[in-house]
Amino acid sequence: MYIIGAGSIVNDAHLPAYRIAGFNVQGIYDIDESRAKNTADKFNIPNVFKSMQQLLSQVPDKAVFDLAVPGSAHISILEKLPEQSNVLLQKPMGENYEEARRILALTKEKRMNAGVNFQLRYAPFITALRQMIIKGELGDLVDIEININVYTPWHTWDFLYSSLRVEILYHSIHYIDLVRTFFGNPDSVYAKTVKHPAMKELASVKSNIILDYGDMKRASILTNHCHVYGEAQQQSYLKFEGTKGAVKIDIGLLKNYPAGGKDKFAYILSEEGVYHQWQTKDIEGTWFPDAFIGSMAEVMQAAENKISKPDNSVDDAIHTMACVEAAYQSSEQGGVKPKML
Repeated sequence: MYIIGAGSIVNDAHLPAYRIAGFNVQGIYDIDESRAKNTADKFNIPNVFKSMQQLLSQVPDKAVFDLAVPGSAHISILEKLPEQSNVLLQKPMGENYEEARRILALTKEKRMNAGVNFQLRYAPFITALRQMIIKGELGDLVDIEININVYTPWHTWDFLYSSLRVEILYHSIHYIDLVRTFFGNPDSVYAKTVKHPAMKELASVKSNIILDYGDMKRASILTNHCHVYGEAQQQSYLKFEGTKGAVKIDIGLLKNYPAGGKDKFAYILSEEGVYHQWQTKDIEGTWFPDAFIGSMAEVMQAAENKISKPDNSVDDAIHTMACVEAAYQSSEQGGVKPKML
């Protein structure tokens, strides 16, 4: 495996996950060579490349590339990679839907095995939830509620200060993608994303998003990254309700990021219409770094012909990007003005 990009996400999540999984990382490149060297030293990566040209001249056939770069850089890098490359793209899949479609076309033209790092769908607590759903323990899933009220240190990712889109494109995109894995593609999207006086340099830091699945299902995403008033009233949860039970997952990672705290997996089930008490389940592993194993493993299994294509393939990710685009369009168009007497 060869990594392009040596930013905080690589050091905090990608490489710790690959070390847990035993993935063989042979080289790394970053436009800041000193940053690449520091990361290589930290994770015992044998090769640091001075340029993309040097990297591409030395990688073996069938190598797997991890593109841990901003969405705006994907197209230029994909154009340089060999045909039939195996690639995991860091989310988002481009800066907008137009770029996402170009990425999709480019990977098709070059016959690439390409996936997008929507890793939340592989978090251990989500895997545990899916197992309960498969067993029928929750009945029919009818409600997904995501509520994030935390303080996020956006300065960790300095490239965001020049991005025209921030909160939905670089954060809530995870939740949109996650909802899609349970409910499929929505009929429509309602959204409003806004700035904050203390973070004026950023395009947006708070969002309300509703994914429309008709009259019997609800999917709601509420995010506020500006809660500077301490952890006591912060919240970061995913709640899934079915006709026979419910699961609430408290995500410790997003509180005091990147140090984070402990996750909590709570659930309640019914038996013949009688509900038991809420219980908790210990889940081994968490979102960062463990979920990053799953997204890379999908690309690697496809590269080894163990599966036909990654679960997180660009063919699937394009639908998440379409929902993100719809959310921004909804935010710009505004709601229905009330007719005042």
